[in-house]
Amino acid sequence: MSVLMLWQVIAIAQPRFIPNTDIQKVGQVLWKRPVDIKFSITNEGDQPLVLTDVQPDCDCTVARWTETPIAPNEKGEINVTFDATLLGTFEKSVAVYTNAEPHVAYLHFSGQVLTEVRDFTRTHPYKYGEIRIDTTEVSFPDVQRGTYPEMRIGVANESDRPYEPVLMHLPSFVTQVAEPAVLQPYEQGEIVLTLESDLLGDYGLTQGSVYLSRFSGDVVGEDNELPLSVVLLPDFSSLSDELKSRMPTIELSTQDLDFSALLAKKQKVKQDIVVTNKGQTPLAIFKVQVFNSAVGVDLKKNVLEPGQSTKLRVTIDKNSIGRDRRHLRVLLITNDYNHPKVEINIKAN
Repeated sequence: MSVLMLWQVIAIAQPRFIPNTDIQKVGQVLWKRPVDIKFSITNEGDQPLVLTDVQPDCDCTVARWTETPIAPNEKGEINVTFDATLLGTFEKSVAVYTNAEPHVAYLHFSGQVLTEVRDFTRTHPYKYGEIRIDTTEVSFPDVQRGTYPEMRIGVANESDRPYEPVLMHLPSFVTQVAEPAVLQPYEQGEIVLTLESDLLGDYGLTQGSVYLSRFSGDVVGEDNELPLSVVLLPDFSSLSDELKSRMPTIELSTQDLDFSALLAKKQKVKQDIVVTNKGQTPLAIFKVQVFNSAVGVDLKKNVLEPGQSTKLRVTIDKNSIGRDRRHLRVLLITNDYNHPKVEINIKAN
């Protein structure tokens, strides 16, 4: 055998130390309650792999490992028992000595030592990476201009590093403050949102999206998106009780439309709703909104004298419905003191 061929055989015939992971995140650990961490090792080489020694970086950790040779394509284990002596965040490592190249490899594990485990799964059920929150949307449902309503989003940090709660791409009419500004590992807080209603435009629904930052330098995407909605209503706060008693009263022949049977036969269907003013003064319908391109509306009159009626025609195009059926509705904004916001729900299964 030539020297070159012998060198090639030696280069190829080597054990290879491949762990299932370089770092294990063990999460919350109880103080003075030992926890076991297991690493799976695969020999992806052509010769038996031998783990000659495993040395933890502190006396709080004891290691056990597969001491018999690990054949090619077979697996072994390194089991580490961590007995925490201090509270707080930890990151530990073990040095693994083998007959592979390089002869020393390092495995790590990290987490948080607490006197009691904090389970955020019930209080903050929505998980975004290692961050949990208590809602999946930002909503200001009934707002009058000149008011500054607040919404609070509960946030819990399940990561092993400090986290700054931030919502990205906030519109100009919403401000935010995090309390506290930084959440330590397994700490909870809030994002306080304030709506600046004076900056809103017309009556009705304003929609958009904001995005939860899960770590420093995060980007926006569907997996961290939170829908945002605001409904601006007329302000009746300056009206006297006498005027309120004489306000218009809107009445609809129905507020629930079911197009399911009709859409089974046709691609495009329509239905009329009768709108009547049952009050003592003129009824003004300031705005009619739809939220899905499949829905069309046609209102014959926007102002109704007492006792007058008109027709609101609602049309559905089956081909345009899409998958987002939450927005199959119609919103009316009126000067009816008791019903400034009227919703018509549409079913099109």
